[in-house]
Amino acid sequence: MTKDQILKKVKKYPGAKVKLAITDMDGVLRGKVIATEKFLSILKNGFGFCDVVFGWDAADALYDNVDITGWHTGFPDANAKIDLNTFREVPWDNDIPFFLADFRDGNDEALEICPRNLLKTIEAQAKADGFKAYMSQEFEWFNFDETPWTLADKDFKDLRPLTPGMFGYSILRSSLEKEYFNDLFDLMADFKVPIEGMHTETGPGVYEAAIKYSDPVEAADRAVLFKTGTKEIAYQHGIIATFMAKWNSQLPGCSGHVHQSLWGGNKSHNLFYDSKDKHNMSALMKSYIAGQLHCLPYILPMFAPNINSFKRLVEGAWAPTTLTWGVDNRTTALRVITSGKNSSRLESRVCGSDTNPYLALAACLASGLYGIRKGLKLKQPATKGNGYEEFSYGRLPGTLQAATQAMKKSKLAKDLFGKEFVDHFTKTREWEVKEFRKNVKGSKPKDITHWELKRYFEII
Repeated sequence: MTKDQILKKVKKYPGAKVKLAITDMDGVLRGKVIATEKFLSILKNGFGFCDVVFGWDAADALYDNVDITGWHTGFPDANAKIDLNTFREVPWDNDIPFFLADFRDGNDEALEICPRNLLKTIEAQAKADGFKAYMSQEFEWFNFDETPWTLADKDFKDLRPLTPGMFGYSILRSSLEKEYFNDLFDLMADFKVPIEGMHTETGPGVYEAAIKYSDPVEAADRAVLFKTGTKEIAYQHGIIATFMAKWNSQLPGCSGHVHQSLWGGNKSHNLFYDSKDKHNMSALMKSYIAGQLHCLPYILPMFAPNINSFKRLVEGAWAPTTLTWGVDNRTTALRVITSGKNSSRLESRVCGSDTNPYLALAACLASGLYGIRKGLKLKQPATKGNGYEEFSYGRLPGTLQAATQAMKKSKLAKDLFGKEFVDHFTKTREWEVKEFRKNVKGSKPKDITHWELKRYFEII
């Protein structure tokens, strides 16, 4: 749609209001509803939005260790610019016009710590290198016959899943709550978040949805809006949807796998595909994989940003623990899919459903491009069989504390994402560790604590 077409639709909306949102460091949408008249007046110069959204955690507790904002700055308004290209109408909210916005700095330049701006920068780098990147994220999440009130009343105990038992890929169970299931598929399409496929996964009340691929920023937009949109649609059906990485230690966790490929500038040739290779993998794809394997230990918090993320990354739970890659191997960190020249791609299986999509996609693309620019060779052989038993090339850091310190000290991470972003982001993860230690005593490493449930279950 053109700018004029968008503005015409906004002006015609009978509710005379517009919904705006910005994504915080945790991938949570923060926003407001404003009058249409106000919206039209701020299009050119932007609007003020309290910069506290980058100065607090998912529970609205203020960081005491960051420099960019805080009591020492007085929490001023930052300038936010509306991205008209993100225009949507929310079909489950009376078709209210909706837009995403980005933060700017005092010089009206993109604010470097803004996750969406970071991904824009990495996508621009890919284009400058002559590549057209396509990406998508798929999500697993659990659904419960609960409301925010019953969660509080039950104190997150004895929750009732939408369906009982383990029944992955079940046609039968997907029909049990068919109104909700079909609303997700159909309303997301109307919301310009097209779903390629959706099914039940292994676990009580768990679904999985694969979002259609697109440009990196649009792919992350779709992922963020899918998570929030799913929660809102679930509300309307008396259901709570959780994208928490691991809500129950006895059940599989929730993934947020990222699919990615690079194409020629004319978008006509998949640069990851080479029919002459035994696995149909091009040299470029191999360098891209080598880059991700090399960078992964230093950027892991962008894939696993929470205390709870690491409860998912355990052996035998459909989530990787080792620095491995394989051809169509779901036990490795990186899964190569080379089923054809149009569908050949790389799947990062480290990412959980609790990721900030902008950061997860930025980390995938930046580390892959690093491997290409450095001409890295994929010397590590493909893992065959059980990737949990392949320790030769290292393991992923096992805690948020260890992962954060590795990123904080890494020159590589700062080269990829800039010192300002890395400094701020790692401080927010240090805060997360501190809050956990302050509130939780004596838990075992794999335990899902009450603190985690209260913090992550509904919001993240």
